[in-house]
Amino acid sequence: MEEGGPRIRRRVSVRKRSRPSIGSSFAAPTAAELKPSDEKDQGEEEKEEEEKEAGSRRRRTVDVRPAENNDSEEDMFGDYDSFAENSFLAQVDDLEQKYIQLAEHRKHDTDLATEDLCSERIRHNKLSIAAVDSLTELKTDEHTKNPSGHDDVCIEPGADLLFDVPSSQVLYFENLQNSSNDLGDLSSKEKDWSSFSHKTVSEKLLHNSIAQPQQADDSASKVRTSSDVNRRKSLKDQIKSAMTGNAKAQTPIFSRTKQLKETLLSEEINVAKKTIESSSDDLGPFYSLPSKVRDLYVQLKGIEKLYEWQHTCLTLNSVQERKNLIYSLPTSGGKTLVAEILILQELLCRQKDVLLILPYVAIVQEKLHMIGEGSRGAVLEMTLAKILYTSKTTQIIGMSATLNNVEDLQEFLQAEYYTSQFRPVELKEYLKINSSIYEVDSKAENGMTFSRLLNFKYSDTLKKMDPDHLVALVTEVIPNYSCLVFCPTKKNCENVAEMICKFLSKDYLKHREEEKLELIKNLKNISSGNLCPVLKHTVPFGVAYHHSGLTSDERKLLEEAYSMGVLCLFTCTSTLAAGVNLPARRVILRAPYVGKDFIKRNQYKQMIGRAGRAGIDSAGESILILQEKDKKQVLEFISRPLENCYSHLIQELTKGIQTLFLSLIGLKITTNIGDIYHFMNGTFFGVQQKILLKEKSLWEIIIDSLRYLTEKGLLQKDTLVMEKDLLQKDTIYKSEEEFQCTFHITKLGRASFKGTIDLAYCDILYRDLKKGLEGLVLESFLHLIYLTTPYEMASHCHPDWMIYFRQFNQLSPAEQNVVSLLGVSENFIGKKASGQAIKKKVDKDIVNRLYLSFVLYTLLRETNIWSVSEKFNMPRGYIQNLLTGAAAFASCVLHFCEQELEEFWVYRALLVELTKKLTYCVKAELIPLMEVTGVLEGRAKQLYNAGYKSLVHLANADPEVLIKTIDHLSRRQAKQIVSSAKMLLHEKAEALQEEVEELLRLPPDFPGTVASSTEKA
Repeated sequence: MEEGGPRIRRRVSVRKRSRPSIGSSFAAPTAAELKPSDEKDQGEEEKEEEEKEAGSRRRRTVDVRPAENNDSEEDMFGDYDSFAENSFLAQVDDLEQKYIQLAEHRKHDTDLATEDLCSERIRHNKLSIAAVDSLTELKTDEHTKNPSGHDDVCIEPGADLLFDVPSSQVLYFENLQNSSNDLGDLSSKEKDWSSFSHKTVSEKLLHNSIAQPQQADDSASKVRTSSDVNRRKSLKDQIKSAMTGNAKAQTPIFSRTKQLKETLLSEEINVAKKTIESSSDDLGPFYSLPSKVRDLYVQLKGIEKLYEWQHTCLTLNSVQERKNLIYSLPTSGGKTLVAEILILQELLCRQKDVLLILPYVAIVQEKLHMIGEGSRGAVLEMTLAKILYTSKTTQIIGMSATLNNVEDLQEFLQAEYYTSQFRPVELKEYLKINSSIYEVDSKAENGMTFSRLLNFKYSDTLKKMDPDHLVALVTEVIPNYSCLVFCPTKKNCENVAEMICKFLSKDYLKHREEEKLELIKNLKNISSGNLCPVLKHTVPFGVAYHHSGLTSDERKLLEEAYSMGVLCLFTCTSTLAAGVNLPARRVILRAPYVGKDFIKRNQYKQMIGRAGRAGIDSAGESILILQEKDKKQVLEFISRPLENCYSHLIQELTKGIQTLFLSLIGLKITTNIGDIYHFMNGTFFGVQQKILLKEKSLWEIIIDSLRYLTEKGLLQKDTLVMEKDLLQKDTIYKSEEEFQCTFHITKLGRASFKGTIDLAYCDILYRDLKKGLEGLVLESFLHLIYLTTPYEMASHCHPDWMIYFRQFNQLSPAEQNVVSLLGVSENFIGKKASGQAIKKKVDKDIVNRLYLSFVLYTLLRETNIWSVSEKFNMPRGYIQNLLTGAAAFASCVLHFCEQELEEFWVYRALLVELTKKLTYCVKAELIPLMEVTGVLEGRAKQLYNAGYKSLVHLANADPEVLIKTIDHLSRRQAKQIVSSAKMLLHEKAEALQEEVEELLRLPPDFPGTVASSTEKA
């Protein structure tokens, strides 16, 4: 304590009352405690210092009974100024009276005492703030109680005053900790109605203690006395209001252990930030990340140590300097872990945004080799090119297992390259010809060496059913280890799964029998009691097929069962190799074909890469089954290098270069031809233009694409350059005028851009929507469903004409009106069904699109994929994909109709409801529940039937009660549902709050606002 400062003691007066939470109230110093220090002797001063130091080391708690809630809005204080004689309010009165008396009779001494009191108050508040971090608990002797029912505890400065205080007071100290140390400089702007509710009694008392009038004459003193009385009265009202709020506020429960851990984590993040920003080689606790991240990897993934290549990659100078990087390793090498660490560095340490593009990751681009695969590759290339052109600070890190012409990618991404052949589990490649198995050996003369003969007794029946010896190959592995069999077609997957199960021993049925029965039960639950006949036969043996014909829910259940070892064999198509991470001890390729096409080297590497995954298997092997006729071609393709990766920006015109130009001009990234030409030279296509362009130059392709967009009415030219001079087909030379020729996007172009409509169909969509306005039928959803059926899926549709005709005859008069408006007659469908020749020309795309509309319309009415699948003789997976595509396209059409195209205003309200129906495809009452993550149709029905009918119900649910109420719901799933509902509810509340604030905010263009601002200036 400073010399000359007053001696201050603090008491907490706690009364046991009915209130949500009882906090510790700060007792004001009595008049006796405000004596100047010159009236004390030196011994007393030293004794007090010793008591303070001892008291700060003591840990005391206030023991109070649990209180009941008090929801009453009435004044809890009534006509009383205090709860007891020595209460906080009473001591406020005494303190202020003392100040008034001292001001009248001993002005000089009062000023000194007040100044010292203020400085001491500030020190007490600082000590209290420090106590929040240390979380020192207060303790008291339960037997020391006064007759009035109060627990009086002496609290020395430094003790934890926030162990059990009201939430509003905790918020004050949190705000105080983040604010300036100059507590005396409280501006009047801070004391508005919104922040007032968060001011604690201690803060108000401190403010009033500091703000002492400084008048010198007696008359002014009288005025001051009168104002002080009024102020005291006002202060008491404010204190009562604040304490009433405190009584109703919910008390937060502080955990010392948790708080200490959070404090430690915060410190580590700060250290990691400083480390990652410095040029030091010291990478902090865990590669510039807190040790908590390392602990979570150990706990959740069992990763205790990184591979040597991972450490090398993470410590590369290019990574530390945030340069662009491409790294390439074989499948299962551990690339994903490096990507995760780099993402966490951006999020936690640099506090930068991370762009996640599924199924790709950028900042980390996970499947970089896919940049050369069709429209997906074109979209990926456009995205990366825009980032490179517009941002010089964004880091791009690409990873891939299969790369050959990496130099082109390096030039495109302006990146460095790191590669390693590391594989944690050895992979051996084999070829099977007849009953002989050969090991792939690059050193051998013909590329392979004999390994062994198959030792399996085949009956004549088995030889006919299984000429490729699949049963022999899989039984060497299953059921103790896992196996994948890649088949050329979806139908072949199902046939092979059934064939293998026919010849498996009955002993396979006993392997994890109960878990397989549970899997079958779950498959029925998610499919409204339906179960695929093939899976019903194969799952008991631990076998299943996996392809796009399954619904997403089925795939998820089967993948989880395979990962846990309940299923030991998957027969699958090649899409699994590039998608889901499902490892196996042995991978078998049924034939060297994908569909009807001979397999590519990249595809082959992806498939066999699933064998021998780290941490799961100790070894891995692949077996490619081939016939003698394919032997030569297979040996050639196994020894050749991986295929090169090429840009698809030009091949995919409407989804590639034309969409790119529309977005560049729409976003105003580039608007003139010269800038577009410069942009294109920096793309992957620009890097490879000498290889890819044979007939036309890059300049000519740009001119052709801009002409196409202009003719379609998507772009409009701004300059005075003559059309014949600029867009003539034989343009070769590029003048300054041509470089400066600028374009702007039209309303149709902006609508197409906002709706992400394929430019091949944007004019057709506009025409269909315009025609729909002439006679839009709203008696059913059929007409709207037709308008939102994806054009692309219609072009690949092959209707069953008998089913088409049957559905046609079941239409209502209103629905028949829709069909006639589209120009499809019953006579045409009848002739197609009977196989008769048709002379009249009918638009095939409209006919196919209407057929898919019938499928969707039936699905919305029945909400059962299985029944619709049976009715239209379509795979249930295809129907689900159609539904997903229609929901996405409906959303695109909605954006297409918004703002830009005013003539389509009527579609805006109609499509919002339709989009919801297509997205969830359930009864209306289940839609709010299905907005929650982890709640699908089956679960939504369970929750609704159990009484959880809204988002609010789920947000306030108890996970333990959910577990007991809902069948087959794990604790993890229950917690996920509740937390997701809470987060969603909070987001909606925040959106509403922002809307309220926007409504209450004074408009910047309000009359007089500008004038008053000018006057003040």
